[in-house]
Amino acid sequence: MLRVAVVGSGPSGVYAAQTLVQQREVPGVLVDVLDRLPAPYGLVRYGVAPDHEKIKSLQGSLRTVLEDERIRFLGNVEVGGPALPTGRLLELYHAVVYCVGAARDRLLGIPGEDLAGVHSATSFVSWYSGHPDAVDESFDLPGVDSAVVVGAGNVAVDVTRILACGPAELEPTDMPQPALGALAISGLRRVAMVARRGPSQGKFTTKELRELGTLPGVDTVVDPAELAIDPVYEDPAAAAALPAVARRNLEALRGWAGADPVGSGRRIALRFYLRPAEILGGPDGRVTAMRFERTAPDGRGGVSGTGVFEDIEAQLVLRSVGYKGVPLAGLPFDPSKGTVPHAAGRVLRAGRASVGEYVAGWIKRGPTGVIGTNRPCAKETASSLLQDAGVLARRELSGDPLDALRAAGLHPVEWPGWLAIEAAETDLGRSFGRGSVKIPDWSGLLGAAGLA
Repeated sequence: MLRVAVVGSGPSGVYAAQTLVQQREVPGVLVDVLDRLPAPYGLVRYGVAPDHEKIKSLQGSLRTVLEDERIRFLGNVEVGGPALPTGRLLELYHAVVYCVGAARDRLLGIPGEDLAGVHSATSFVSWYSGHPDAVDESFDLPGVDSAVVVGAGNVAVDVTRILACGPAELEPTDMPQPALGALAISGLRRVAMVARRGPSQGKFTTKELRELGTLPGVDTVVDPAELAIDPVYEDPAAAAALPAVARRNLEALRGWAGADPVGSGRRIALRFYLRPAEILGGPDGRVTAMRFERTAPDGRGGVSGTGVFEDIEAQLVLRSVGYKGVPLAGLPFDPSKGTVPHAAGRVLRAGRASVGEYVAGWIKRGPTGVIGTNRPCAKETASSLLQDAGVLARRELSGDPLDALRAAGLHPVEWPGWLAIEAAETDLGRSFGRGSVKIPDWSGLLGAAGLA
């Protein structure tokens, strides 16, 4: 029998557990999926926008895996802290697979980034997704007339859309009631999503982009002059050479070019070729506007500054310029890449594979790809582990690791505890006349799981 701990219950962790128990070469594999949070599913629960029900439905597939009798979910277990150092975890299991993601957002590195009203998109997503670490976040939305979102990826599109949505679009979701209430009374009328490069270089997918043009009472506009700067915009041959998603993005943006707002409701402006230069604030220390430098294509696939600046009014700035991994105490870490050094998923210490330690997901490859990218990534890591199974299984373990976790003072949330949280969220939503509504705080989650 081979006992494996998988740290992280998001897609990469669940796919790794699934591969390990479903393979036939090494019989008798048992997997404990550990998570710092009381709830499973990682970014599928706490990162996917609440109005994206189709993507969130992936939780059903992850649930089926976690209900396998050979897999045990243990939430509310923090790895790397005083109660459970990584070295101790490896003593309790034959092998450990770390699937801990990339938890820190990147900074813009410009003056004014510390002003009140400037936040990461990560913290905003965590807040409206009900992440318990974000329960005390405050965005002062009733005082916001204009917002700027910096970035050109799907997260930037998500937060732009959520800011512009009305309560009718958000009430059917599982968004926590405090976040829904704050967004419902928001005074926000204008959202600018700003990219430093051109439309053909956007990292967003077409489906998410087009959603911006379907929001009731919201006008979506694009400056045709900014589209025209893109070298491929008016060159059919160059456009034909683009990846299909970039061509579709250009078609969507072309449909909004030069559109005049038709109502007095909210407006989304998609801006291009503007590089963040400074965030401006008032005497009260709050953001009032964001200054950008106009950029232009440099002929080598990048952009260069033109020395021309533009200020965009904003009382809220959300930066969405990527993520990076953070070190986990006890594991080697490459700060330049934000990943754990590895070879085919095997953790490397001083250039040599560390017996029994593995990585998968963003902490392995960096914050790239979509949810489905995690499956082959996890499969590669699981395959490396299984190749090492003969060596790993020689070490005898002293009993059930769960007993040792409890003896260390930890209070794991097992699967019945998670089901109790689900039931409590259904009851909470019913009390508001909604569907299931997330419990957004630690005490509420642990209380629902029976650990209060």
